[in-house]
Amino acid sequence: MGLGRIARPSGAFAMVATDQRESLRTIYQEATGALVGDEVLRAFKVSAARILTPHASAILVDRDYGLEPILAAGALDASCGLIVAADALVQEAGGPVTDSALDTRVVPEAVRAQGAVALKLLVIWRDDDHRERRHRLAGSFISMCRGAGLLSVVEVIVRAPVGRDAGWDRETDALEAAREIGALRPDLYKAEMPYLGQTEPARMEEGSRALTEAAARPWVVLSAGVPLERFEPAVEAACRGGASGFLAGRAIWSDAIALDGLEANLQRISAPRLQGLGELVDEVARPWWDASG
Repeated sequence: MGLGRIARPSGAFAMVATDQRESLRTIYQEATGALVGDEVLRAFKVSAARILTPHASAILVDRDYGLEPILAAGALDASCGLIVAADALVQEAGGPVTDSALDTRVVPEAVRAQGAVALKLLVIWRDDDHRERRHRLAGSFISMCRGAGLLSVVEVIVRAPVGRDAGWDRETDALEAAREIGALRPDLYKAEMPYLGQTEPARMEEGSRALTEAAARPWVVLSAGVPLERFEPAVEAACRGGASGFLAGRAIWSDAIALDGLEANLQRISAPRLQGLGELVDEVARPWWDASG
């Protein structure tokens, strides 16, 4: 089945990410003013899985707060593929992820036995002295997945070299990263939206066509950095430019976050949004089998 294990019958991807760790705690604090404990993070992930996976082709979960509680609660819909994050994140409290490594606690054979069909690795890509190390990291991850019979999803976040923000061209580096990591042949490439979705649709589509050519792999967009109200048109532009769908978290559920009424919000706000996005990618996304070389 290949990528069909995490795709819709149309060959498009409508996947929801719930693998946020400390950043989810920050999202809660921004939304509610409360610094929440681990139990709130676990409860959110279980609720999100139960309510959203009937409408998602796959869900991305983390080992720390998501995988075990979701499985224990039986919250995963049988139609939804399970992707497990295999990245250990370098992140200060309240700050962005600055680097990553393989999480050695995630044993491919073990998570496969639990029902996972894919693993995900986040790579923070910078044109700096650590570029080769990150390249080796991605290559090792892809080889590990192949050896375990799991799909490999590589997510690339492009950042300016430290101290060189002035004049930095994000779009140029995004294409360079796509060429570099795409050449390693991950099963699925996960990328930031060209121009972070903050330009006119025609320009986003043009940037997506360039990314399609650079990656030369099936690819999906993530939602970080894209204003919530711009995500749907951004997904449409990306798909018209060759993307095969999305793997998104914040754009699906961030405005449902609450200390009380979370499940009602997920039902009222997030589930219909995910359904609508799924219908959109069915219409405009490039099927994964047309993008696999």
